[in-house]
Amino acid sequence: MMRMGDRQLMIRSLLFLLLVSIVGLLAIAPCSHGLNPKPDDQLPSLVTTSTQLKYHNGPLLTGPTINIYLIWYGPFSLTNRTIISNFFASLDPSTAHSLRRQPTVSTWWATAKSYKDATGKPVSGSVKLAREVGDVNYSRGKNIKRADIAILVKNAIAQKAFPVDPTGIYFVLTAADVTVEKFCMGSCGFHDSFMVSPTERVVYAHVGDPHAQCPSLCAWPYAVPSYGPPGPALVAPNSVGMDAMVVNIATVLAGAATNPLKTGYFQGDALAPLEAVTACPGIFGADAYPGYPGKLMVDQASKGSFNVYGAEGRMFLVPGMWDPLSLTCKVVVA
Repeated sequence: MMRMGDRQLMIRSLLFLLLVSIVGLLAIAPCSHGLNPKPDDQLPSLVTTSTQLKYHNGPLLTGPTINIYLIWYGPFSLTNRTIISNFFASLDPSTAHSLRRQPTVSTWWATAKSYKDATGKPVSGSVKLAREVGDVNYSRGKNIKRADIAILVKNAIAQKAFPVDPTGIYFVLTAADVTVEKFCMGSCGFHDSFMVSPTERVVYAHVGDPHAQCPSLCAWPYAVPSYGPPGPALVAPNSVGMDAMVVNIATVLAGAATNPLKTGYFQGDALAPLEAVTACPGIFGADAYPGYPGKLMVDQASKGSFNVYGAEGRMFLVPGMWDPLSLTCKVVVA
């Protein structure tokens, strides 16, 4: 006859096997092209080093500079806009030279330069915030479709607010009161492209402020997750909404640079791929495991957790990125 202790041990073992099976199935399930807020994107992969991103012989954003064009859709406070702008400024290697503290955001971006196209040319190591415009009057409404994101970029180009730049990325950042199709339901951000002429195609992307709509899905580890092992939320060094946006912007930026036309580096279905960062879900520091983002630095004044320094004294959290040289998820180590 089975003893109570043996029965409990057997039940725990079965539950563990069931959890592993569910995570495995979710990892191959269809998801949106971008950040998927399902459980497998909230937690570190159980088999991180076995991930292989195949190169599909398409173009990459090799520069010489990846220009960023921002559309602020909806109201963003000056403080919040400055946080995001500081992050983009921090990607510039020249900014790192002026910082006395290491590691920096540009240290993290250096891994992207390991991705090379068919000619051996690497992804550009220079990312620059070129221009930005605001749309505080909600020109497409407060409840918009993904197609509206492309329309906003097309209109900005048509109105000469932005130039046509096939080597840049046009980001639409939506405020907390804007609902975007699939945001919080199927993704925390995405990138895509469209033709602006018979011979020119541009890359665009969307990331929204998840603080009010879905912090448990798109703001981990600065919010308690909806799925997976429970644990306390970390303190955000700037603000939960903006620090979550930084993580998601970093994720989409890396995917757009290494897989701009869905013919670059990815694993799985081209319409729902694992890319440079989404191949390393939930990994931010060394020794990360499900429910634990890894070893991070903690600011003594704010108690905020972070892993890189940025412009204007900012502290940011950036996700691990798959390294095609070491074939592992690479994190920034202080």
